[in-house]
Amino acid sequence: MKTKILNVLLVLTSLGGYLEWGGGNHAFLFETEYDVLTRIFTAPQTVLHPFTIIPLIGQILLLITLFQKQPKKILTYSGIACIGILLGLMFFIGISGMNFKILISTLPFLITAIYTILYLRKR
Repeated sequence: MKTKILNVLLVLTSLGGYLEWGGGNHAFLFETEYDVLTRIFTAPQTVLHPFTIIPLIGQILLLITLFQKQPKKILTYSGIACIGILLGLMFFIGISGMNFKILISTLPFLITAIYTILYLRKR
């Protein structure tokens, strides 16, 4: 049961990432993910990019574990890795650019991911 709770927390904390880019643009990951999901069927060529598709696959993998009687470790590890690619890059951008909004927005996911990995290794 604890693994399922951790997987839900991983999905929820991954949605809280904050992005900023040129021209004063900014968005949270849940906003951009909604945009990706609405465009994927109407204009897939505009959203097909590794930094949009891979984290989305990671979230789907974690959501699949919620419907399993005993969540598979490999799905949880794979989901963390897929989402971690984007949020790890955002963490690095936050550090290198001294952007504390981006840096702090990635910490909940990274902390939850590390705790989940340590928990699964003990189990």
